[in-house]
Amino acid sequence: MGVTSRLQFSANLGFLWTELPIDQAIQRAAEAGFHGIELHWPEPADISKINSALTSTNLPLLSLNTVPGTKQDGDFGLCALPDRRGEAKAAIDLAVDQAHVLNAKFIHVMAGKASGPDAHETFVENLEYALDITRGLGVQILIEPINSYDVPEYFLKTVDQAIEIINEIGSSDLKLMFDFYHVDRQQGSAITRFQDALNFVGHVQFASVPDRASPDHGDLDFDKVFKVLDAHWSGFCGAEYRPDGPTDASLQWLQNLNSDRDKASEQG
Repeated sequence: MGVTSRLQFSANLGFLWTELPIDQAIQRAAEAGFHGIELHWPEPADISKINSALTSTNLPLLSLNTVPGTKQDGDFGLCALPDRRGEAKAAIDLAVDQAHVLNAKFIHVMAGKASGPDAHETFVENLEYALDITRGLGVQILIEPINSYDVPEYFLKTVDQAIEIINEIGSSDLKLMFDFYHVDRQQGSAITRFQDALNFVGHVQFASVPDRASPDHGDLDFDKVFKVLDAHWSGFCGAEYRPDGPTDASLQWLQNLNSDRDKASEQG
């Protein structure tokens, strides 16, 4: 992989080191050379030890999600579901409280499985609610297109759809979570789509395509991805992939990139 002197990587602990207690997973991410942390759905009982681990490692928490609902019943988000507005607002309230305590930078508001004008109207309503209650808190709201192979019937599928919603709402605190894995699986041409959408992007995530594993193989060329990010992106890049085996054994890509950065720094 080429020299990536500016990139900072965050470890998504929804997929990485999941066999460890969350505070130990944060410690392992720091030791492995990550620069930040991401969480899916923090357990309320874990908030105190998450906070302690973030403080002791001096790693920032980049993002967390609104709760998905009842996953056993097929839920994968609540905020575009017209008949579950109360649950959606409670999910947003919880995420905002957790983000405040943990000093998270982003909240990903999960749309859920829905379709049609009512779902669109509901999602916009809930996003406006999230933006209203986070105003002045230094938290940005994210929306993320999720591919139809992994989550059939998910409301938000494409980058264009997300940008339309962002433009409709018109808030600078609403941004696109651009996940190279989801975008390439759903639409292809993820690098070009990223460059075209750059002004709307608030956070970046990645994984190999199509197997959602570490970024050292697959259909998406991560030499090119990381070079484009290095040239155009100043935020964190979230490693949200499923390791094929132990997480520690999947990190050669990160070691290579950190080594490249160190060499570039030494050269001046």
